[in-house]
Amino acid sequence: MKNDNRNFITFAIIAALILFGWPVIANKLFPPANPPVTKIEGGKTKVVPNTTAPSPTTPARVRDLKAVLGESAGQRVAIDTPTLKGSINLKGARIDDLVLTQYKETIAKDSPPIRLLSPAGTTDAYYAQFGWQDNGLKPPSADTVWTANGTLLAPGKPVTLTAANAQGQRFAIELSVDDQYMFTIRQTVLNAAGTAVDVAPAGIVSRATPSKDVDSWTIQIGPMSVHDSKADYDLNYNKVAESKPFTTTGGWLGFTDKYWLTALVPDQASTFAGEFTAPTGNGYAADYARAKTSLAPGKALTQTSRFFAGSKEVRILDGYQDNAGIALFGKALDWGWFEVIEKPIFYYLHWLFRMIGNFGVAIMLLTVTIRGLIFPIAQRQFASMASMRAIQPKMKALQERYKDDKQRQQQEIMKLYKEEKVNPLAGCLPTLIQIPIMYSLYKVLMLTIEMRHQPFVAWIKDLSAPDPLTPINLFGILDFVPPHFIAIGVVPILLGISMWLQFRMNPAPMDEAQKQVFALMPWVLMFVMAPFAVGLQVYWITSNLLTVLQQKVLYARHPALKQPVVK
Repeated sequence: MKNDNRNFITFAIIAALILFGWPVIANKLFPPANPPVTKIEGGKTKVVPNTTAPSPTTPARVRDLKAVLGESAGQRVAIDTPTLKGSINLKGARIDDLVLTQYKETIAKDSPPIRLLSPAGTTDAYYAQFGWQDNGLKPPSADTVWTANGTLLAPGKPVTLTAANAQGQRFAIELSVDDQYMFTIRQTVLNAAGTAVDVAPAGIVSRATPSKDVDSWTIQIGPMSVHDSKADYDLNYNKVAESKPFTTTGGWLGFTDKYWLTALVPDQASTFAGEFTAPTGNGYAADYARAKTSLAPGKALTQTSRFFAGSKEVRILDGYQDNAGIALFGKALDWGWFEVIEKPIFYYLHWLFRMIGNFGVAIMLLTVTIRGLIFPIAQRQFASMASMRAIQPKMKALQERYKDDKQRQQQEIMKLYKEEKVNPLAGCLPTLIQIPIMYSLYKVLMLTIEMRHQPFVAWIKDLSAPDPLTPINLFGILDFVPPHFIAIGVVPILLGISMWLQFRMNPAPMDEAQKQVFALMPWVLMFVMAPFAVGLQVYWITSNLLTVLQQKVLYARHPALKQPVVK
């Protein structure tokens, strides 16, 4: 009895540590789910403003942006593609005005599109610029106003910018864009002077402020590069000033937000030097330069690079990697250790979504598929549990007989396992298999933009965010926002109930303390899982209900599990 009480007290302490300590651990190791896109007030669903990305609807932001764009309206080339709209500033040849037409700030119908790039002088200045290093070449400066041969850059409609210096060199930047998010930049120098010059094309991405997305141990936010055949996730905004330049052949560098990316992509067959810097008062910069080439008088040299500015859609990133030969471009998404599981889960889930049209239903069907695949393992688990239950009296006898000789006790128990052909670890296998699957689905929901703002049913408007509906404020009827810790949503409550049902179906343990532990566990896990994405909770609820059905079938095959243990 004393041991039972001690076991229960120990579990209670552990449960309290999990309950109160988990949020601290989760914030360090696992980024929180996306903020809810809706809130329930007065029993009605209202759209929540997006606080994780710059919003062009902020009054000061709109005024600054309109003023700056207005000042340069006469020296801009429009950008118009199926996915992008904006303009190029002829002063400095900058791509500094870009919105992503396929994505909105919020789920509201009148929500503005995501603004990715903004000109210098605005609150969140963010732009790309291409030119040449000054190794005696005297290339056009940031204040040079280039001449364009057209007024619109669109797929199949390139635009060429031209300028010249006083030394006799003429410069051209031909810009083209595809129907996704990739710009191609062809930089040409014609040396009309009487002496040779050194030519080294360069590019830079500059941003005034860090991302509002949260950088974490599992998801890279901030400076990122691929060099020496590997993705470098080690740098963050706080360490930019300490970063070291690198030289590589094949690779790229830029800035990654949770869902958006800007990347400078030099010619993949050429060597380039790249670095990240934090100029005083000028935010952050990623830049590269090719090795200099001597250009003889009367000759011209054209060198090509690319620039990506858009959303991190898995299919698009993988397409540029596989078809355009951009090294490890798919690594712009920080898949982590379980990429070999995560990407198949994503592609299968996305295929289900295209077939059905609802990501929540697709997650449920994914769960059915996974449970079907591991059903043979579950059968072996139940057979093992039945065998373990049958030998419990013999194990208790051995434990009592050799209670003063733990080593001998373990030897005899292992001998018993061998004689009875029982594997005590077999029952853990389905759970162990589920861990990487659960984590992989968590990463898919957190990483991929395809899950962003995906509704399920009723009040659930975003499967990648926590459940906004809670009974604590009577489902939004009471006019107050409950503290985050106790604001348990309806879906997490359903998760707790499904776990309780599953635990009830399990064979009752002989130890009374264990019974108490299993009785409390579903409700502890309910609190632990509440801050996670609804999509992950939908997966777990479906898995629990399928497990209950499986248990009913397997209990029919192994009725001994329902019988009380013979003492």
